[in-house]
Amino acid sequence: MSTTDPAFLDPAFPALHGRPDQGWINDPNGCIKVDGVHHLFFQFNPDAPTHGNVHWGHATSTDLVRWTQQPIALYPRKGAADAVGAWSGVIALDGDVPTAYYTGIAETEHESQVMTATSDRALTEWKQEQQGILGMPDEPNIGDVRDPFLFTFEGTQYAIQGAGYKDGTPVILLYRCHTMTNWEYLGPLVTGGSGVAQEWAPAQIWECPQLFVVDGQWVLMLSLWNREDHSLDRVTYLTGELSEGGSGLKFLPTGGGLIDAGPDFYAPQVVAGTAEEPRTLMWGWSWEKSRNDADILASGWAGVLSYARVLSFRDGALRSEPVAEVATLRAGILHESTAGDSEQFAVPATSRAFEILADGAVELVLVDGESRGAVQRVVAAVDGGRILVDGSLLEIFTADGQATTVRAYPTATSYFLVRGAATVHKLAL
Repeated sequence: MSTTDPAFLDPAFPALHGRPDQGWINDPNGCIKVDGVHHLFFQFNPDAPTHGNVHWGHATSTDLVRWTQQPIALYPRKGAADAVGAWSGVIALDGDVPTAYYTGIAETEHESQVMTATSDRALTEWKQEQQGILGMPDEPNIGDVRDPFLFTFEGTQYAIQGAGYKDGTPVILLYRCHTMTNWEYLGPLVTGGSGVAQEWAPAQIWECPQLFVVDGQWVLMLSLWNREDHSLDRVTYLTGELSEGGSGLKFLPTGGGLIDAGPDFYAPQVVAGTAEEPRTLMWGWSWEKSRNDADILASGWAGVLSYARVLSFRDGALRSEPVAEVATLRAGILHESTAGDSEQFAVPATSRAFEILADGAVELVLVDGESRGAVQRVVAAVDGGRILVDGSLLEIFTADGQATTVRAYPTATSYFLVRGAATVHKLAL
């Protein structure tokens, strides 16, 4: 990034998180590791910091923290089934061929298709098909369908999509993949509106479903969407049993929880462990809903993806922590204090990215540099907790693996104040 770029001049820009300097991004898509390279795709409007004209952006990394922007992968195309947008999906290998499965919107979001595109092994040369392999299911009460996700159960390939009935009940739709491009609709896998699903995942549409096994436990991750006000609520998960039943599979929810307790985390994508990458990895999207529109337009950018997180299931709950590789960004200690110290530390404005390792209760405060008043009190961390700050993005982790993502927008005259016993590391590429 050049020091003359608007994003560089904006103290709120998350420079270490590998997003393009300009434009809008939202959901992470197509996360996959091929031939030793991690590929991260994302919803991308290259022309403005607003949602629309949705492409798939693309970045690559060999260490999960240092990302290189690649050419745009997928485009909305006039006359094709993705004319209005190439929406969210995944990438899987069809034999040795990387293949994207994504939501194509031709006219409105209420008439979607599962689209495919194939690529070389570098995932930089893509061929998009004109029409999809699958349209809306033959159920008149289904109002919205999107976000395909593929998984394997007992040696058979299946797919799911997020959906919602017209009466406001969320549902996950199930398909058997006879081949990677020949899918048979099997009906609902699980429906909301009552019981454990209603308790943990109240919504009118379940978006971006992710169904995977971690530490022996089946987990269904759901992003909650409400049709009336188009609000994106939060991300929850259901635990349960996946088994054969009827003409396909059944998922019986037995518990659930929040994948991130913050207000600024949505639409994560999970990559289950493989021989090449044994960890279960997750990225999420953080939005700019607490920043005013004038500042967003002036900055020219909106949206950021989280650091890669490692998922685990222990003590009856889904846990997450930043990948160990984040520690390689540490570029020196800015401050160090011990339990009992009453001092506070003002993070230098030149250190736009830093990490706090808490040794007891720690509070992070965004302070206005002119009035010296607190703009935002961000968090109270406990012993063993971590706070990762990059511009306006704050990712907070407790010692037991609970995550919270929030946004706080520094300006040219503001600064962060650390109160409590902590070690503060500068972070840099």
